[in-house]
Amino acid sequence: MVRQQLARRGINDCRVLAAMRWVPRDWFLPPDLSRQAYRDGPLPIGSGQTISQPYIVGLMTASLAPRRRHRVLEIGTGSGYQTAVLARLVARVFTVERLPDLLVEAEERFRRLGITTVDTRLGDGAAGWAEAAPFDGILVTAATPRVPAPLLEQLTLGGRLVAPIGDHDEQELIILERSEAGDGWRERRAGGVRFVPLVSRLGFPEDPWQ
Repeated sequence: MVRQQLARRGINDCRVLAAMRWVPRDWFLPPDLSRQAYRDGPLPIGSGQTISQPYIVGLMTASLAPRRRHRVLEIGTGSGYQTAVLARLVARVFTVERLPDLLVEAEERFRRLGITTVDTRLGDGAAGWAEAAPFDGILVTAATPRVPAPLLEQLTLGGRLVAPIGDHDEQELIILERSEAGDGWRERRAGGVRFVPLVSRLGFPEDPWQ
């Protein structure tokens, strides 16, 4: 998986590749799908949610430019696979999930793997996690028409936010980097993607970084 789906397609961050080599992807799937764990595609995990294809997990992780000292907020725990990859790369991961059954299952997987640097929360991901902010990186694993304003507010100066932006028919992965002075944003686009929608009660106002 790492050699053929990630490295050959341009993901060359050796720490990201090592993390994805270490995390057993089959542990994060229903038993009847474990044999398909390493194929190049998304798979269902229940409750209408999916685990992203390995390449997309690698691309989003590398785009975040994670460092060992970083504190990262993840919106959408899902199966916990992306969370576990991040936990191999940064000091602390804070992850928010709105579906209780998925969160309980993910927490059990973290325990089985001996992962102790993840804090979990059941709630509306669009609100972020204000008490733990600011974050060096924020990774959103569900599609949103615009980036929720609370997430932008919770990103530290010089931090990065990675999120799929768009609607059901068309989405693009964007990387936002906040300036060190806090007076602007730099935006990069990393191609088309397809994610389940981010569900929130907060609504999605116009993009404040533009």
